[in-house]
Amino acid sequence: MEIFLKSVGALSDETRVLLLRFIDANGEVCVCDLQNSLDMIQSRLSRHLKILKEAGFLRVERRGTWAYYKIRTPLDRFRQEALEEIRHLGIELPELKKISDAGACGLK
Repeated sequence: MEIFLKSVGALSDETRVLLLRFIDANGEVCVCDLQNSLDMIQSRLSRHLKILKEAGFLRVERRGTWAYYKIRTPLDRFRQEALEEIRHLGIELPELKKISDAGACGLK
């Protein structure tokens, strides 16, 4: 039951719903690209990503200094249906401003 409650809690924040939708739409994303695209400070972003990861929505892969986030697969039915609902919310997503490929990652 604990993971279910964490999942429900994770979805109760507008920023986390936006993050899930953004990552779902863009695939694997470096934390520096998330910072740059969503104009969020690193500490706030990291806190939200940690909550989504602990709730079972995200998977993280570390490569050197940077962390890359993607939607966890496979998702259980609850998380899959929640993600499907988020896709239909009509959230206007900012453009992915990818700086990681150019090696330009840096903390704001």
